[in-house]
Amino acid sequence: MTDATETETEPVALDGEAYYQDPWGFLGRLRESRPVAEVRKPGYGRAWVVTRYEDVRAALADPRLIRDMGRWPGGARLRPSEVRGVATHMLHADPPDHTRLRRPVQKTFTPGRIARLRPRTAQIAADLADRLTSDGVTDLLADYARPLPVTVLCELLGVPERDRSRLVATVLRYDEADEMAQVEDDLAAYFAELIAVRRAEPGDDLLSALITASDEADEDTGRLTDTELVSTAFLLVMAGFDTTVNLIASGALALLTHPGEMARLRANRSLLPAAVEELLRFTGPVNHANDRFTTEEVTIGGVTIPAGEWVFVMLPSANRDPARFADPESLDLGRDVGGHVAFGHGIHYCLGAPLARMEAEVALGTLLGRFPDLSLAAAPEELRWRPVSLMNGLESLPVRLG
Repeated sequence: MTDATETETEPVALDGEAYYQDPWGFLGRLRESRPVAEVRKPGYGRAWVVTRYEDVRAALADPRLIRDMGRWPGGARLRPSEVRGVATHMLHADPPDHTRLRRPVQKTFTPGRIARLRPRTAQIAADLADRLTSDGVTDLLADYARPLPVTVLCELLGVPERDRSRLVATVLRYDEADEMAQVEDDLAAYFAELIAVRRAEPGDDLLSALITASDEADEDTGRLTDTELVSTAFLLVMAGFDTTVNLIASGALALLTHPGEMARLRANRSLLPAAVEELLRFTGPVNHANDRFTTEEVTIGGVTIPAGEWVFVMLPSANRDPARFADPESLDLGRDVGGHVAFGHGIHYCLGAPLARMEAEVALGTLLGRFPDLSLAAAPEELRWRPVSLMNGLESLPVRLG
């Protein structure tokens, strides 16, 4: 597909090399020339992107921009990205359904549960680091950043040891377009079985706690149907997987290409929590928030968007808006990044944010401690980013360990 330049007045394509390989530059040029711009997006046709920090925060909290396709102006529709059989969860809902679907997850997905998982996450990271070969070039994404989050999610949800290799292999197939439908079916069937087992024999895991919290609630305060429980388990796995993979891999790349900041972090490991926040802002693991549409005419940044239009809120662009963050193109592990929107904002703010932060701290801390001579094994400009609209992730990350 041919890309229009970002300075033309006609809609640009949210597709192609310019967007996938350099979303920061692509979106930065839009932010300067047309901060609320009409675009063409594969599968959606006409849509609108919002790129300035102030407008992004406002749009994420605007109740006129919604997710429930049953409320499309003029009649219910299916979204182009709708998944089969596992879509009845909070991310596709608006209040009051969103409140009911989110409450039991929020009740059980607690900071205490994440803290208890940290030692096991550290062991998983250490085991993966042990398997990395020091001879030649290693793909840090495939061999470390990708398996770590899905293994941690198995621990969190109480997936039995005997099932984990199969579940991990299933989740990793989701990257293949022709496998997506089968993966959704396989995960839906698996979680339906596991929920039945955990309802009969609860364990000390998030899925058991979620089932209990749901079963003890009434229909108004958070009871979930079995379909909603399956969909919620699917959401927790898929939303907590790719995003964290991208954060770990892109965070490692950012440190490798900013040796001064890498040395700063090695010298002061107490900077890790702040470093993860800056890496979230700087790397942008997710290109845009999940699709929303207008229920009525909405004006954003001085641009009027009609009812029944798709809106994409561009998170990395907001996080590199110079009106909000000074010298935003620089990586500064000591910067105050309060208010960044890497995890969204408003009612759909990511519930898994504490887990992602913990995993990134452990994963990057393990790399720093284990491999003092870690280096990039390719020129940064040779690296490729996956041609995926939602996720901003590398295809591979070749490194030398020492």
